[in-house]
Amino acid sequence: MHAVDAALFHFINSTLGNPVFDVLLPLFRERLLWAPLYLFLATFFVVNFGKKGWMVVLIACLAVGLADFTSSTLIKKNVRRVRPCNDVAVQVQERVPCGGGYSFPSSHAANHFAAAVMIGGLLAPVRRWIRPVAWTWAAIIAFSQVYVGVHYPIDVTCGALLGILIGWAGMKACSTFFSVKALERGA
Repeated sequence: MHAVDAALFHFINSTLGNPVFDVLLPLFRERLLWAPLYLFLATFFVVNFGKKGWMVVLIACLAVGLADFTSSTLIKKNVRRVRPCNDVAVQVQERVPCGGGYSFPSSHAANHFAAAVMIGGLLAPVRRWIRPVAWTWAAIIAFSQVYVGVHYPIDVTCGALLGILIGWAGMKACSTFFSVKALERGA
């Protein structure tokens, strides 16, 4: 399995390298790019759905916080997988500073997939296009982690799966309090 992971890492990190990705994909890791989007979504929910919007924002924050805590504190510190950019045996095209910490699983992938699954799932019955856009957004962020050299593909895959599970639980928690149609009507 490690050989497949390493070969896929090399393909994404080196073979797919190009000037456009070199500029765009590091940006997807930056809070200055995605934080305004999440602030907009939080504001959107609160303004349009009142108390239920606040509940969605709270549960979304809890879901992302749980994804981050689980990936960063519970799993990474026990698995202790070295990042590819810190592994002397791996040839890496470093496109961002490597940083410390461990690699498995990707917290970026876990956090963004938790948000994408929850928000996309809540709004999909109202606006179908939101779910694929949300999942694509999270997938680009996850893919960029491999492209810039800080995670292996299995790191982002497992981080995404963790985020999907937690985001789904957050979506189900919201749906126990109200239906999406009620959210749409503001009822």
